[in-house]
Amino acid sequence: MSWNMPDEPFADRDPASPIETVIVPRTRDLGDGFEVRRALPSMRRRMVGPFIFFDQMGPAVLRSGQGLDVRPHPHIGLATVTYLFEGEILHRDSLGTVQPIRPGAVNWMTAGRGIAHSERTPPPVRAAGGRLFGIQIWVALPKRHEEADPAFAHTPADALPVIEDGGKRVRLIAGSLYGARSPVRAWSELFYADAILEPGARLEVPAGHEERAMYVVQGSVAAGGETFPAGQLVILRPGQTVVVEAPGDARVLLLGGATMDGPRHIWWNLVSSSREQIEQAKADWASGRFPKVPGETEFIPLPGHEPPVPRYP
Repeated sequence: MSWNMPDEPFADRDPASPIETVIVPRTRDLGDGFEVRRALPSMRRRMVGPFIFFDQMGPAVLRSGQGLDVRPHPHIGLATVTYLFEGEILHRDSLGTVQPIRPGAVNWMTAGRGIAHSERTPPPVRAAGGRLFGIQIWVALPKRHEEADPAFAHTPADALPVIEDGGKRVRLIAGSLYGARSPVRAWSELFYADAILEPGARLEVPAGHEERAMYVVQGSVAAGGETFPAGQLVILRPGQTVVVEAPGDARVLLLGGATMDGPRHIWWNLVSSSREQIEQAKADWASGRFPKVPGETEFIPLPGHEPPVPRYP
């Protein structure tokens, strides 16, 4: 998954504004017309706290017989976090996990020293057709945990804290915010929340975390004298409490945390503070030394190692 994509042109901003910069994701087709919008990493911002990758999946209407098919592929040095607004995805990994995820629940997979997984539309959903809309992010692991044992955890929607007040409903996906803490185990101090806002609602984003951003999922919101439509990642300036207002129905994701303990290298699906570790993981995947995903026979080849396309006279 190459991340080298151009962003919107840079624009000057008032240094007093609580908005540091805005990222408009590029759209990428994963095949069969299924599109993602990739906000991180970008030329404008590589990371927000430990969040190093941010993809919006859909919204897409899947016809009967059509579905998502992300074949087995490897990860190191990160945790993948899948969160859906609509639809269902079946996760399989090299630990033997088989876990469907549905709206409001959290699939948190810690890659650590190495894991492989697939993500597909479950057969009953594929047969019936339906909608798919969600977010997948990657959280870079602190250096001391980059070589941790791989692990997987599923947290159902009803186990996550929900804060309701003044026309807003905030589900805390991971970390701590507004005095609540998610039961999802994270490897560093962070926050990740899903906020649904009614018209006229005001949402305060506290200044406690060093790096913060909001992603407008639906509708539009106003902050710092500007209005932001759906599909924009808004980076907030450190040290300032930011008030977000919803002129109509809106949905935003809030995320952030402490600045990472050093830069991270990212190549395809591999993240590490060490280029050598990435090279080793590349060699391991290309040679078949990564653990296999039970029940899967396909896999995504290492980029540059795809089998040749047959030529016919």
